[in-house]
Amino acid sequence: MKKLFLTLAAILAISVSATITATAQSKPNLTDKELYNAVWAMGQMYPDGFTLDINTMRQPTEGIVVSYAATQNSFDRKSIPNVVKHAREHNGFVGGWLNPENGKYYFDSNRIFPEDSLAAAVQFARENGQHTVYIASKGINLWTNYEQKDIRIILDTDLGSSTDDLFALMMLYRYMDMKRCNLIGIIVDRMDRANADIADIMNNFYGYPNIPIGLETSGIPNPHVFISYHNLPYARSTKAEPMFKRTVGDTGTYPEAYKLYRKLLAESPDKSVTIASIGFVTSLSRLLQSGPDEYSNLTGVDLVRQKVSALYAMGGVFGDAVEPDYNFKAAIDFSLKFFELWPKDVDIVFSPGEVGDPLDYRPETVISDMNWTDLHPIKWTYQFLNCDTGQKMWDPQAVINAVEGDALYKLSPRGFVTLTPNGETIFKQDEHGNCRFQYPGDPVWCDLVLKYIRTMAIQH
Repeated sequence: MKKLFLTLAAILAISVSATITATAQSKPNLTDKELYNAVWAMGQMYPDGFTLDINTMRQPTEGIVVSYAATQNSFDRKSIPNVVKHAREHNGFVGGWLNPENGKYYFDSNRIFPEDSLAAAVQFARENGQHTVYIASKGINLWTNYEQKDIRIILDTDLGSSTDDLFALMMLYRYMDMKRCNLIGIIVDRMDRANADIADIMNNFYGYPNIPIGLETSGIPNPHVFISYHNLPYARSTKAEPMFKRTVGDTGTYPEAYKLYRKLLAESPDKSVTIASIGFVTSLSRLLQSGPDEYSNLTGVDLVRQKVSALYAMGGVFGDAVEPDYNFKAAIDFSLKFFELWPKDVDIVFSPGEVGDPLDYRPETVISDMNWTDLHPIKWTYQFLNCDTGQKMWDPQAVINAVEGDALYKLSPRGFVTLTPNGETIFKQDEHGNCRFQYPGDPVWCDLVLKYIRTMAIQH
């Protein structure tokens, strides 16, 4: 009987699909019963979910779909009239989805936001008790969670070389827009004021001009530069006017990086700070070696132990390969001291390069996704510099993991990581260890995460 029922359901779905196709060319004129049957049939046709405009009988191809709380417990055929009634009184969209946990197929009245209005869509989702929103053009669901402003993030970045740092920073601003975290400071661990000025224009462009920036002054002299965009803050228009606004400007100063670390940590509640490290560990090493000062009477090690909940670090080479990690080897003396001093009771999650390797955000796609504005610091970089250098989305993985948590990533068992003088990361499994690392995802996962980054890039 089950097989026969499914066959009949499929026939009904095909019949209704033909009706929808035939009427889509003009405004449909369905009776209520026909419309209810069509919605039910859509559920049979699309077990993974659907959204339907009941005024045109078309499925929208773009937009952010969010369900109303008023219809969220509608999970049988008898509930469809009430769902359709609510949709008619509101936005005219009906959707459905299968809950794999209980096997029930739910129907909802939906609202659709423009795809560049993710923050508004997430806010509406929270107001209606919805845990996800659906991005129609990309076919992905995004978790909305609830407000996580208590997650305090410090980004430690080597801005001025690889452009994935820019996207990682962009992700944090968009998380701030959605009240998913609070970016309390940016540490620029690549020396040269110009690199801190990049953070300054990014703060201003994304609407957070007062996020403090610390600059490393005693780190690695002249590290390798892959894509030189350090002139970005000083770009001028044809009228010789600055293209991008800065808060610190030409005459202001940036605090020493490790001193800003100490200030931010001292001002934070215990175990409230998450650090996302996507560059060298020069400033972190200097923090750990620091002593009591005007901000705290604790040593750097004790300050980290008391205030930091976890560190998410882009770096490390694990598995069968034994080879140096670029970030750690480039600053080997600082890196060795960092691994020696980092408290063994504060977690580290490493994001190896192979996790981001398949995430190829092509230059032409970046420019297209940011065509909503003529003037954008990341777009400018891609328009006027050669960014087609094998640049992949490595750095955002540490940031996404730091904010989203572990559900999106497959992580190794716990263990301890030691660093060799050649910059090799040696992992030894131990259930009491403070270290884990991300495993690379399959093609479906990679496609989802790249679409997530692109969704953030189109926001404005």
